[in-house]
Amino acid sequence: MNSPAITLRPARALDAGALGAMMTEAVHDTPWKPTLHSGAEDIAHAGQMIDRGWVTVAEIEGETAGFLAREDGYIHSLFVTRDWRRAGIASALLDTAKSACEHLTLWTFQANAAARKLYTSHNFTEVGRTDGDNDEGLPDIHFQWRAERTAQ
Repeated sequence: MNSPAITLRPARALDAGALGAMMTEAVHDTPWKPTLHSGAEDIAHAGQMIDRGWVTVAEIEGETAGFLAREDGYIHSLFVTRDWRRAGIASALLDTAKSACEHLTLWTFQANAAARKLYTSHNFTEVGRTDGDNDEGLPDIHFQWRAERTAQ
């Protein structure tokens, strides 16, 4: 079976509903993660990130399948819908972010084994941990990635 074609594009204002729903879905799919925001608040937050120009959307066959929000070298969010997880979408989004920056940094929860595996497979290294110094009160990990420099 061939992998589906992934199309990446800048987010548009009308994407806020789908992206907010993706964020809400991720919380509902994660038993250890507390629900801090309503669906409407997630949509509003997605809209703010879009308005700031941070968001790249991944589509498969015209369907919104994931997104990455990046402010310069800081990755604020990376989400993939449950139907398209493990289809290469997160990797495509990360590769695009890496092609735009020489250094990236992000945080993920210690309990999020899939995210930790993804980031380490993309050569992100752990640079710190907290015991829950975030809104959710959950232990997290600070990761960074630096582009390899080639000798001239």
